[in-house]
Amino acid sequence: MTALRPRRAVLGRHLPWQTGRRCPAVALDLGSARTRAWAVGRGLILDVPTVTFPGSGAVYPVQRGAIVDVGGTARMLDRLLGHRLPRLTRPMVVLTAPVLDGYAYRNAARTAVEVLRPRGVVTVPAARAVALAAGADLSAPLLVLDLGAHLTEVVLLVDGAVFDARRTALGTSDVDDATPAPRIAEAVAHMTASMLRQDRTSLTADALGRGPLLAGGGALRPDITRHLGYAALRTVPAPHTAAVRGAARLLEAPRARPRSTETGPPGDRTD
Repeated sequence: MTALRPRRAVLGRHLPWQTGRRCPAVALDLGSARTRAWAVGRGLILDVPTVTFPGSGAVYPVQRGAIVDVGGTARMLDRLLGHRLPRLTRPMVVLTAPVLDGYAYRNAARTAVEVLRPRGVVTVPAARAVALAAGADLSAPLLVLDLGAHLTEVVLLVDGAVFDARRTALGTSDVDDATPAPRIAEAVAHMTASMLRQDRTSLTADALGRGPLLAGGGALRPDITRHLGYAALRTVPAPHTAAVRGAARLLEAPRARPRSTETGPPGDRTD
């Protein structure tokens, strides 16, 4: 399990972000299992396995929340999105990123996305994107449980920014006879308990009292969710696409982009 030490959360300012045919806008969620893309004005345009084919076999360039093959990721994006964007345009791109190890992920993702010739790239923590997709009240502490295929994160948002986080390299793809489904629920409970123990404020307890927000493909697995012991648990609609939809809201609703003015942890900055 990996943990993030609590930091002070500060919201970023916003600047106008003009989009249109000459400047299309795309939200990207590069998951270990699936890659999803949302285009402004078109909706979900991509939801496919995260895989590339450099030779005779398949290669998985994103593993356990880390981009392990930047070149392969770039080739995959070119193959999947190159023909879906208007020709001779430079898109604005919003990328979701895991909270922990976000700095390395963002650098690798930015390099891979260069194949799309972007006008600009913004990163947003996946947990914040989930909250945006749910239309959650970000003025109050919010606990986000993101159960992915290869990674599970528990993130505390305060004023919309990451305050504390835990993760484990365990997800729905690991469920088998050796790793029963309740093991993931146990890992979530352990991470939440760790946050409560180390929180010198009441923020984690307040967020738990309001009810955690559940997202990711694991939210569609009753064999996992029925073992989550939270009385006020709330599941995001279409939880498997919540992150990319939330990232798209940064493009669609306010037509604004976050500015790099936050003082939170590296995984929570947008720039």
